[in-house]
Amino acid sequence: MNQHALGGEAASPAEAASSAAEGELGILARRRIEAQIIKPIYEILKRDFGTQRAQAVIAEAIREAAIDSGRQFAEREPDGPSIRSFVALQVLWEKNDALDIDILRSDDTHYDYDVKRCRYAEMYHEMGLGEIGHLLSCARDSVFIEGYDPRVTLERTTTLMQGGPRCDFRYRAAASAADAGQSTSTGNGEAVPSTKAPQR
Repeated sequence: MNQHALGGEAASPAEAASSAAEGELGILARRRIEAQIIKPIYEILKRDFGTQRAQAVIAEAIREAAIDSGRQFAEREPDGPSIRSFVALQVLWEKNDALDIDILRSDDTHYDYDVKRCRYAEMYHEMGLGEIGHLLSCARDSVFIEGYDPRVTLERTTTLMQGGPRCDFRYRAAASAADAGQSTSTGNGEAVPSTKAPQR
């Protein structure tokens, strides 16, 4: 039931989206299934065409899939995609304790956070796919958001997958992409959405 326990107030679209996402298969589980399929294909491509060409093929396929996935998620948003609706989806990326993050800023135009532990990276290395883990997971992020909402951009300078100390996600929305929702304060000066800001 999409109502608060007290007062009977209807849930916001972002809260409803987050609740719906909780019932879906988590992204970590999806990536494992995909990786099990991709691994033998990648090995054959390497054998027949070399590592560089094999990785280029994988990168191209993943890019197209990520953009399409972003568009499909956007089509499910009743009020259209936004930073807030994007944050509400992040429960899918968090499932199964997939990420340990620190949220630095979350409001109508920004979603900034650092990933301190990434089970995606750990999984790909355990599966023997560490050399293309960045293609199977990290490279999706900027193109997923491109498909989801082209007004939002991602800047990231380092990733755990490729040996960095953290993954520094910095999402920015153009002013016109911000919705009318109000942010609240955490008490330490950080702005957070009125809905729970899940991790990615």
